[in-house]
Amino acid sequence: MPQRHILIYPEPVLKAPASQIENIDLDIVTLARDMEEAMYEAPGVGLAAPQVGSGRRLILVDPTAKRGSGSLLVVLNPVIVEREGSVTDSEMCLSVPEISVDVKRSERILIRGVNLDGKEVTIEAEGFLARIFQHEIDHLDGKVILDYASALKRAIYLKKRKKGKI
Repeated sequence: MPQRHILIYPEPVLKAPASQIENIDLDIVTLARDMEEAMYEAPGVGLAAPQVGSGRRLILVDPTAKRGSGSLLVVLNPVIVEREGSVTDSEMCLSVPEISVDVKRSERILIRGVNLDGKEVTIEAEGFLARIFQHEIDHLDGKVILDYASALKRAIYLKKRKKGKI
């Protein structure tokens, strides 16, 4: 059982911009490990710190959704520095369950950030991997997939959530 559970929208932390991580200390390392447990337990392909209640700029990405795949990427303070192309596809979110939304994203991106060892990393991503990174970085900026949905779809989701059906 993960130490932290994944929060469901409309939790306030999911709509607030996350703050930069200045120091990589035991709290940040523990947060990353807790997030890893929660993401694989869900299972999911990505998770942002606000989704587990921490307003810090930390994301995890693993397009395989399989623990031990060797594909797990942990990035602190990620920034998209280049974008190319665009494609619209359906997305789901662990924090907005039981709904899918068509979201237009860049096809290729270049990301800069820092890993848990404090080393700067540059990641080129395209296709599905690029989509995951953009989705998780949206969380760091206080955006969820419902922000891309029609007003009607958003209202229906929130009504179901209020009635406890989600």
